[in-house]
Amino acid sequence: MSRRRQAASREILPDPKFGDVRVAKFINAIMKSGKKAVAERILYGALDIIEQKGKGEPLEVMNTALDAIAPSVEVKSR
Repeated sequence: MSRRRQAASREILPDPKFGDVRVAKFINAIMKSGKKAVAERILYGALDIIEQKGKGEPLEVMNTALDAIAPSVEVKSR
């Protein structure tokens, strides 16, 4: 932790399969101990299951699910 200047924020690259930044952020949230390949396999496997069951387009289903669980109002501490 440097006292001179803040670290530059890194840009999140879109995932290679779908080209979506939101999917890449979700993969990074699932990832433990830097095992990105395992996290990708978990997420892509889940999206394949959604597609096989015929619930709709997998990215649309994931985005609606993420919108449903996101907080609607920002809470600030006093």
